[in-house]
Amino acid sequence: MFDLPIDRLIYAAIMLAAIVVGWFLLTRSQTALPLTWPQRAAIALGAFCGGMIGAKLPFILSDAESLVSFRPWITDGKTIMAGLVGGYFGVELAKWLVDIRVRTGDTFAVPVAIAVALGRIACFWIGCCFGQPTSLPWGVVFPTAGDDPPIPRHPTQLYEMAFHLAAAALLLVLGSHDLLRGQRLKAYFLAYCGYRFVSEFLRPEPVFYGLTAYQWAALALVPVFVALWIRDARAMAEEEDSVGRPSQAVPREG
Repeated sequence: MFDLPIDRLIYAAIMLAAIVVGWFLLTRSQTALPLTWPQRAAIALGAFCGGMIGAKLPFILSDAESLVSFRPWITDGKTIMAGLVGGYFGVELAKWLVDIRVRTGDTFAVPVAIAVALGRIACFWIGCCFGQPTSLPWGVVFPTAGDDPPIPRHPTQLYEMAFHLAAAALLLVLGSHDLLRGQRLKAYFLAYCGYRFVSEFLRPEPVFYGLTAYQWAALALVPVFVALWIRDARAMAEEEDSVGRPSQAVPREG
């Protein structure tokens, strides 16, 4: 495991399965939305392209040679945090381009959480995104860490998988009780920013001014999604107040 050609194939298969499962769950969750199939396809394409570009872009920008080479787009390096943000705004852009005003954010929350959880299994299999050394009994030796002699490390991929599965379960409960309507995707993103900030202390990432790049990103993203939360809360309140009056255009919510 971790460094054989077959492992790369299994990694790719798990990642593909994560995308397929996410797509299947998304189509199920959007069944009741008043959208045509071209509109659904535009939203899904926006999410996929935005997510893929967001996941790769930090690696491309961090290496000058990558800016003129296609190779980094097809190699392993990617970041889930930027991918989630890219997917969110990819949907926003797609909805703006095809003039979709139906709120879709809640329908993405559970499918995305489950897809990301499956993706972390692939990370564990291939041996990337491992944690700091640990003496805990569930520590895992990752040959890809290059430790000599080998030492157990935190399986942070599995920790994150557990977070996303727990988030999916909680989001299902919230949805079944119609709680945080219109805000569940943003609640998930905010929770992930908090989780990622804390879990970074268990990962061997470079530190800049006391924090890793992911921790700085989490701190930067929190006010963005809080602002989006406030914007949509106001828009939904205006929608409720306008019941019985002529409908008005409202901000789109990804």
